[in-house]
Amino acid sequence: MTAIALIGSTGNIGSRVVDEALARKHTVTAITRDASKLKPRAGMTVRQGSTTDVVTMSAILKGHDIVVASVKWNEASVHHVLEAVRKSGVKRVLFVVGAGSLLRADGRTHLDHMADRGIQPPTSKPASLALEEVRKAKDLDWTAISPPASIQPGERTGKFRLGKDHLLEDKEGQSAISREDFAVAILNEIEKPKHPLKRFTAAY
Repeated sequence: MTAIALIGSTGNIGSRVVDEALARKHTVTAITRDASKLKPRAGMTVRQGSTTDVVTMSAILKGHDIVVASVKWNEASVHHVLEAVRKSGVKRVLFVVGAGSLLRADGRTHLDHMADRGIQPPTSKPASLALEEVRKAKDLDWTAISPPASIQPGERTGKFRLGKDHLLEDKEGQSAISREDFAVAILNEIEKPKHPLKRFTAAY
């Protein structure tokens, strides 16, 4: 059993991580800016907290085995999250950082390709910058995970491929995974770490 502190527990990905973690009998401290959004569940403790309040956040994180940060990086500062983790004394931390920084076949980032098409998701550039800061952390046992180009609600199959810094596509050129299977990839990494001090990705 692992004691997981999850920042962003009501989000599209975070909520699935909660479900997967509890199904595997881990304990979860679900941290959210609005505690009224979460109903009590066995194995889950709800704590209200904001990444802007480093002192309070560090106190909430203290004593856990790992911190998972699944937040919108255009709304949360990676510097605040890193500072809170450091103050808490927790060494293991997993960051969800978006697909924009993944490399395409031509060596350019997925973010560059989206920009060519006039698409600029508000979280993509901030998430890429967050990853740059995470990679500078020499005092933490960090891992980062990027979703593929598309991550939607779907089935939990437990079957997907893992990659590192390149966007994964299937034979039809689709780059996708369900939020449920992405949570499986996150919990697999928590239970059996394979990407210490690295970013990885998961897709069909």
